[in-house]
Amino acid sequence: MDAMNRSFYQKARFLLSSPQVEQLPQDTGWEVAFAGRSNTGKSSAINCLTQQKSLARTSKTPGRTQHLVCFELDDERRFIDLPGYGYAKVPQKVKREWQAMIDGYLTHRQALQGIILMMDCRHPMKPFDEQMIEWQQHAGIPMHILLTKADKLTRGAARNVLLKLQKTLKEHTLSPLSSQLFSATKQQGLADTYAILNQWLHCEVAD
Repeated sequence: MDAMNRSFYQKARFLLSSPQVEQLPQDTGWEVAFAGRSNTGKSSAINCLTQQKSLARTSKTPGRTQHLVCFELDDERRFIDLPGYGYAKVPQKVKREWQAMIDGYLTHRQALQGIILMMDCRHPMKPFDEQMIEWQQHAGIPMHILLTKADKLTRGAARNVLLKLQKTLKEHTLSPLSSQLFSATKQQGLADTYAILNQWLHCEVAD
């Protein structure tokens, strides 16, 4: 990741938070969606990638992100932060509404170029993760998996988790999925993640 592209992601700014897909910016250009269960470090990862401490709000209460949160990189490129699942203490009716909102976005958004799916490396492949991968396999949208909080494990243990995940994905998915270790705290895995984002967002043409 060279300095030019790193500075490009630092330009990210909060644009809007919407409970409805229809309220998002015009469905043109290129978007990358960030998905993951609550408490996987999704906000921390977005802040790390943009080198901004508080672009995406982090909270000690998991599940606070309840809308589609849009961050603008430039006039044509955006990050979309999807609601987290798992720990949020909300009624089932609200969770069903979240699910319908996410499904509508993933199914109909033409600007969507890829999904960054985050899993806590200590607790990978929970039901929500499996559901997201199943949807991806059906829709054919590119997906890249970040095993977050890799600094919480020893290097060897984290590597074993990654290898096990890659073996599971190879055995149970038809279209290949890429995956890597990531730590926002230690700034680990940034170069590989930037390479994926550059490809999906066509950042070779960005200033």
